[in-house]
Amino acid sequence: MSAVSDRLPAFPWDKLEPYKKTAAAHPDGIVDLSVGTPVDPVPELIQKALIDAADSPGYPTVWGTPALRDAITGWVERRLGARDVTHRHVLPIVGSKELVAWLPTQLGLGPGDRVAYPRLAYPTYEVGARLARADHEVYDDPTDLDPAGLKLLWLNSPSNPTGKVLSKDELTRIVAWARSHGILLFSDECYLELGWEADPVSVLHPDVNGGSYDGIVAVHSLSKRSNLAGYRAAFLAGDPAVLSPLLQIRKHGGMMTSAPTQAAAVAALGDDEHVRLQRDRYAARRTALREALLRHGFRIEHSEASLYLWATKNESCWTTVSTLADLGILVAPGDFYGEAGAHHVRVAFTATDERVRAAVQRLT
Repeated sequence: MSAVSDRLPAFPWDKLEPYKKTAAAHPDGIVDLSVGTPVDPVPELIQKALIDAADSPGYPTVWGTPALRDAITGWVERRLGARDVTHRHVLPIVGSKELVAWLPTQLGLGPGDRVAYPRLAYPTYEVGARLARADHEVYDDPTDLDPAGLKLLWLNSPSNPTGKVLSKDELTRIVAWARSHGILLFSDECYLELGWEADPVSVLHPDVNGGSYDGIVAVHSLSKRSNLAGYRAAFLAGDPAVLSPLLQIRKHGGMMTSAPTQAAAVAALGDDEHVRLQRDRYAARRTALREALLRHGFRIEHSEASLYLWATKNESCWTTVSTLADLGILVAPGDFYGEAGAHHVRVAFTATDERVRAAVQRLT
């Protein structure tokens, strides 16, 4: 066990604990904007689907029920513009984080193989490479990478933490480059339905992939769009030649989504109205926090999508974290996501309306 854990970096969120204590000591309580965890209720139609499936004594299947596969294929065609998607093109997963962490291992990568991800990125991309003992590196433009030995290329649009969105032309260029070098491309699109000043595009769109899913897989989650972080419901869509062996591996590993969660996911993917309502909530919180941060002297960069504002005062991110903690506001330091974030903080707008109002008042 120690040999595995020794491969991993220190868990970054532990470093935030002293600042969390400071923020929690505020007379009006903490406003926690550090983690993008949903706080609004799970929509009733999803709760009902979960309850109706509660009597599920048998084992669920890793590939999911036919109803779930139908829901996923229907959603990627309706929402992402994908074409000719069959059950072979989709695979349910137990939340997106376990996929990111274990994908290099499940792909059989190891020493000498390279995994690449954005310079500012979700830390689990690196964790996944370390667990597999693969080499890892960051990029600004992936097409500048040396393709030799590069086995897995992660895209993340909209980005966590910056909220940056890759344009259709950029995605098309990157997909073509990866294919020309035989590099497997996984696109983390978990925030795709949360575009504010941009309309995010999926690598599954035919304008991007030329009507072929060869060598590309998209990762999607119901955690943010449907408030289902506690359900662990996500899925992959893309190249069947990649998904088929992953399905076999995950069968052997017992990596299956619970039957009630599968039923809930069917309901979530079949309804767009609850997503619109949740977007409206987030849009109002985003506007309020953005204006308050700007008045307080922050500069907001990118942030055209996702659930975060990427903010800076041109000082150490830890200085900013400390100053805001004194106001009872907890944010995430930018260096959690890479050295390039050393002068930024990530501000989530997933707090309740009441807590967002409290943060705005403290920033005024």
